[in-house]
Amino acid sequence: MKRYESYKDSGVKWLGEIPGHWEVYKLKYLFRLNKIKNVGNKCNTILSLSYGKIIIKKDLNEGLTPESYESYQLLNKGDIVIRSTDLQNDHTSLRTGLVKSDGAITSAYIGLKNLNVNLYDSRYYHYFLHDWDITKAIYNEGKGLRQSLNWDDIKNMLLPVLDINEQTAIANYLDSVTSKIDEAISQQQKMIDLLNERKQIIIQNAVTKGLNPNAKMKDSGVEWIGEIPEDWEVLALKYCCSLKARIGWNGLKSEEFEEYSYAYLVTGQDFKGSMINWKKCYQINQKRYEEDPYIQINNGDLLITKDGTIGKIAKVINLDKPACLNSGIFVIKQTKNMYIQDYLFWMLSSNVLKEFNRFTQTGATIAHLYQNVFEQMPCVLPCIEEQRKISSYLNNSISKIDYSISQCNKMISLLQERKQIIINDVVTGKVKVI
Repeated sequence: MKRYESYKDSGVKWLGEIPGHWEVYKLKYLFRLNKIKNVGNKCNTILSLSYGKIIIKKDLNEGLTPESYESYQLLNKGDIVIRSTDLQNDHTSLRTGLVKSDGAITSAYIGLKNLNVNLYDSRYYHYFLHDWDITKAIYNEGKGLRQSLNWDDIKNMLLPVLDINEQTAIANYLDSVTSKIDEAISQQQKMIDLLNERKQIIIQNAVTKGLNPNAKMKDSGVEWIGEIPEDWEVLALKYCCSLKARIGWNGLKSEEFEEYSYAYLVTGQDFKGSMINWKKCYQINQKRYEEDPYIQINNGDLLITKDGTIGKIAKVINLDKPACLNSGIFVIKQTKNMYIQDYLFWMLSSNVLKEFNRFTQTGATIAHLYQNVFEQMPCVLPCIEEQRKISSYLNNSISKIDYSISQCNKMISLLQERKQIIINDVVTGKVKVI
């Protein structure tokens, strides 16, 4: 791509040099803060910022919902939204969005209205603010321990100002290029979905039907399990292993979590696929660890989340120091000779647990897996030798699928990185597209 004939210092550290004929103005001279409220709930089109896109919420009962949407702000096509809250704790979300249809969105976000559509193309400035976000320059705007920005914090930030025709040409170019990249990302995601679907079918068939296609079958007596091999059994989980969870921990508080100490404290946020990311775990001191031996964990244990995204499974391996759990996780220990842990891992990874959860849900707003319910989950029980064969088969088959999924994820990362580079190069004037 071509570069502009000359460049000059923008006066903005993260932006650097800009084309010589561009100017910089304060944001408040291009956009004003939206203050229009949804008084009387006149607008029932509710918007949401999701992965950098403003979407219309289809299910207004999903997630946390307000009693009324009167406090929401009214937005129009072409407005820009910035989610400027929780800066210290969330460095991964996409925080800006361009409104493409009229609606109302939470007033916790900053809404920007274009002061002159004949001079400023909102699409260009959305790309610019998106770049401000993805380059993490947004995090430099806050001071001290503040975890949010408001209008006063950003109204004086400097934006490039160029001819409207050039703005529109840049926006058109980025619309075209990024849409193609987004389509390529979508195709990779579809492949991941198909691979995950195939993965679940393989696991489900292996742990409920076995590896012998000619085996005589019988009714398991459980609707969502169906038929199982004639010589297999079905038993409640509590008869197959030891299931433990923390009931409480003598008032443990978040300020007691340490970056480095005697023992790991595992939470549901530390699950990385089917493993635990030990580097991410908070840690606690030895005294606290020893207060509750009931949920101390060891290599070979299985962990399963019981709050939030329930039913996430992880194996405890590569543990290099003492570790224990918080209250949102069950630990499953092999205390009986009916199961090998590898097979139990695969069975819990199948749809058996998912369907059991669906069947036993009480309709509560927040999903939770209760111990007295979970321990009644029906488990399919082949002989130990067959468990070993099934586990070996699945370890081999699923590892190949997981490798293919990882390759798709790598491609998505490369495409996203390429997209960000193109946006940054074009919107800041590093390269010329007209």
